[in-house]
Amino acid sequence: MTMKYVHDQDGLYDPSVREAVGRFADTTETFEAASAVRTAAHAVERLQNLGERNRALSPGAVDLLLRLDGGDAHVGELARDAGFSSRNVTGLVDTLEQKGLVRRTPDPADRRAVRVSATDGGHAWVAEFREPARRAMAALFHGFTDAEVASLRDLCLRLVVNQEAVSRRMTPKSTMD
Repeated sequence: MTMKYVHDQDGLYDPSVREAVGRFADTTETFEAASAVRTAAHAVERLQNLGERNRALSPGAVDLLLRLDGGDAHVGELARDAGFSSRNVTGLVDTLEQKGLVRRTPDPADRRAVRVSATDGGHAWVAEFREPARRAMAALFHGFTDAEVASLRDLCLRLVVNQEAVSRRMTPKSTMD
């Protein structure tokens, strides 16, 4: 699906989004920006899916495997760090374990807990994935300066921080316990 973007004094925009948002709100800038973030996230996900198609892992499973390539962790730690639910991480670990890429081991400090670590096969998978992923990111960010990439990262993470603050304010206290 190819979309036609045009330039104005502020940069690229999507005329169809501007028109739709204009019918919805008096001020369109933040709505257009949110739409652009969503569109960009889908573009990154589509690129990931192309790269992962031959590797048969979901983006979430890849995220966990990359984290585990640096060392073992509890499921709860993985969930918190990756921004997933513990239930979701458990399912992803099940998938990775079935593929022989991770293993669960009892935590010597807490016999009720398990730690998850990458196997030799998991480390090899990450090593094989590294160069295609690097090339894909270079293509995706073609024409961006290092400062623009850093600014984009900062802006996106600021959106996440703001969303988390709004969610905390809007979530009833009894459901947060």
